[in-house]
Amino acid sequence: MFDRDLWREIFQSINMNKTRSLLSGFTVSFAILLFAILFGLGNGLLNTFAEGFVDDANNSIAIWPGTTSEANKGMQAGRRIQFTNDEYNFLKEEYGDKIEFITSRILKNANVSFRGEKNNYPFRAIHPDNIHIEQNKVIDGRYINQSDIDNKTKVTVIGRLVEQDLFLKTTAVGKYININGLQYKVVGIFSDEGGDDEERMVYIPLSTAQQVYGNNDYIDFMYLTYNPEMNSDQALAFGNSITKKLKNRFSIAASDQRAVRVENMAQGTKAVETIELSINILVLVIGFGTLIAGIVGVSNIMIFIVKERTKEIGIRKALGAQPKSIISIILLESILITIIAGFVGLFLGMWVLDLAAPMLEEYFLKDPSVDTSTIVGATITLIIAGAIAGYLPAKKASRIKPIVALRDE
Repeated sequence: MFDRDLWREIFQSINMNKTRSLLSGFTVSFAILLFAILFGLGNGLLNTFAEGFVDDANNSIAIWPGTTSEANKGMQAGRRIQFTNDEYNFLKEEYGDKIEFITSRILKNANVSFRGEKNNYPFRAIHPDNIHIEQNKVIDGRYINQSDIDNKTKVTVIGRLVEQDLFLKTTAVGKYININGLQYKVVGIFSDEGGDDEERMVYIPLSTAQQVYGNNDYIDFMYLTYNPEMNSDQALAFGNSITKKLKNRFSIAASDQRAVRVENMAQGTKAVETIELSINILVLVIGFGTLIAGIVGVSNIMIFIVKERTKEIGIRKALGAQPKSIISIILLESILITIIAGFVGLFLGMWVLDLAAPMLEEYFLKDPSVDTSTIVGATITLIIAGAIAGYLPAKKASRIKPIVALRDE
């Protein structure tokens, strides 16, 4: 039951000993403040690394043909490697469920116009899986589909900013635009978090581009994502296997690094995972070290408080106070100060991070925030520590004989 007299006495004690209470509270507030800032900075670094993967899938592999740098099996160096649809089909059949999504690509620049508006845009011929690899989001209409590939239809999907540039007074879906002198029907608009360059892109079916631009089955390169259940080491081995088998298909020397280039995102992912682990360990060590320092500080202050109040405890016992009541008043005072100071430190830490966020982004720290539950958990830890720090010396003091306590200097 709520004891009004007990709480009045606690507040009176705090009020009469402002310096002592402020020192105790400052220790807790400062520990939580540092804890919040450290975790926020750590999260900012992690967010910066994560942002580097926002444009494309982080389990992607790009495969480019190049030029041989070594002679092999009677073939001279300097031979140009050309990928075709056969390589695309080979990878799909050879690796089956190890491949999540795959697309071939043909890259060009295109003069695009609609009525009186025109501009030059990057132009990609693709397979339907490109939407997953590039992480495009359709915001109107649809994307390139398999029927477009099979029928070699003259359709296009354009980026959000292409529509803004060319379609000033109308929407793009259903209209025809001129791409390098040919009419294509706009069937979809997409957005991409990769930025303006990605949203100023024009896509058409790969088979249409092969028919229109050369009447062949050539492709410029292939782009795929591996099964996301693979870990970094498995993904790297998978990329090496692709390299080896494509080299065998084109009779390329195993040591030739220029003929087939495989850019495996798993290399970057593994490096980022190592960095993230190091950052997490560093932040945890420093953060928990700060909390431990706060706990030690609270404990020392509470020992001092009990020592300072030894005579008071003796008088209380002489007047018939029970050990339980002596423990309660010291313990509750300790908990109250820790709770107030802890949440002051919490709000100060989050306020500092919010205030500093725009400046920190200039130093490659993206959104240096901290999860509220983490800070609340740290605050509760300090509150529990404050309770224990108050209980142990209070328990010891409650056992002192009144005559001994009254003689204390």
